[in-house]
Amino acid sequence: MNIKSLLLGSAAALAAVSGAQAADAIVAAEPEPMEYVRVCDAFGTGYFYIPGTETCLKIGGFIRFQTDFGRDAADNKWNQERDNNGDGFPDGQSTSDWDSFSRAYISFDAKSDTEYGTLTGFFAAEFNADNDTDAGDSLIDVDEAYIQLGGLKAGFFYNWWDKGLNGETDSLGNNTEFNSIAYLYDGGSFQAGISVDELEGTSTKANGIGVSGIVSASLGGVSFDLLGGYDSEYEEGAIRALLSADLGPGVFQLAGIWASNPNAYWARSEWTVAASYRFNATDRLAITPGVQYFDNLSVSDVDFGNDDAWRAGVTLDYKITEGLATRVSVQYEDADNRDDQVFGFVRLQRDF
Repeated sequence: MNIKSLLLGSAAALAAVSGAQAADAIVAAEPEPMEYVRVCDAFGTGYFYIPGTETCLKIGGFIRFQTDFGRDAADNKWNQERDNNGDGFPDGQSTSDWDSFSRAYISFDAKSDTEYGTLTGFFAAEFNADNDTDAGDSLIDVDEAYIQLGGLKAGFFYNWWDKGLNGETDSLGNNTEFNSIAYLYDGGSFQAGISVDELEGTSTKANGIGVSGIVSASLGGVSFDLLGGYDSEYEEGAIRALLSADLGPGVFQLAGIWASNPNAYWARSEWTVAASYRFNATDRLAITPGVQYFDNLSVSDVDFGNDDAWRAGVTLDYKITEGLATRVSVQYEDADNRDDQVFGFVRLQRDF
């Protein structure tokens, strides 16, 4: 065998081995295309598309630590039905004038466009932690749960009576959250709405119905609301007006309520007037003094009396950093035939 024959034989052997290896080669499968979460900017910031759908979802909430102080502050703060004397505070057998608690709040807001307008599904829950478990302060609470299509809204949500003034001095609603069906016409600078509210648990009968309506207008830095509510259980009603105006380096607000007699929407007094001014001292600090006067305080679930009361206080808001803020509220109240009182809270809150 010469060298030429040896080289040809070696080349043939290598070709055969290479062919066998090529036949047995493993081909990697193509990876499945990944569907990344897409930002949805059609409804504002914070929304993203639920993968595989055209529905936009926003998740938000806050974590709060708060210490309340004042007369009987450790009573069950969540169960306002125990406020039988109408002083704005729950009744109970508290042994402490201060109380600390923590709260976690989370919300889910799902939106999509339809031929009938924006379709919304909203759910929010509170998780409250308080060592005073005997009073029921540690609880999980559905804060809101509703469906909205265009201007039509149905579910458990806050009524227009929940809107108040800046700061913590004012009290402008009695029960402010119901299972309701509501419609709001939004014309931009003009709004009008009506709501049918289930009043179960707010007064003496089991299946009462309430009706509330609102008319709002805004022009420049001035806005005005006129709100009314009628309680079919007591056959009584209340009306409320609220004015808000940009003034100097802040916002001035003024509100007044008149009621025919105590009812689900307003029960503390025959009439009241309140005012506040939010002074934006810096980009981080706001100072809000406020006052309120109550005339003919309620003496029972069905009658007003002749006593009056007034309240004055201040609220400080300070933004520590992005997403973290603190609020301090100090209020003083003087009511006829009752002891004067100082109350308020110190709050630390992380929003997300």
